[in-house]
Amino acid sequence: MTLYIDPPSWPGHGRMWSHLVSDVSFQELHVFAAELGVPRRAFERDHYDIPSHRYADAVAAGAVEIGSKELVRRITAAGLRRPKGRPAPSVRD
Repeated sequence: MTLYIDPPSWPGHGRMWSHLVSDVSFQELHVFAAELGVPRRAFERDHYDIPSHRYADAVAAGAVEIGSKELVRRITAAGLRRPKGRPAPSVRD
């Protein structure tokens, strides 16, 4: 199981955020997030939003640190990218 996280460089709601993704399946991503204690409401289309204060927790749990562009490249290559405005396929949830 390999999960990836980008640096907390995305502003929102008064804090900085990272994106946590899988390049294998959404099921793998949901399991990892649940084990980390991340609520399902933090899932947005193809990633979990992780606040900067939880970044180190995700890395300690096994998430691999990569850049944002590489993160998008990996989930796109895996067929798991869900850009805004496109319906989410139900078969991968």
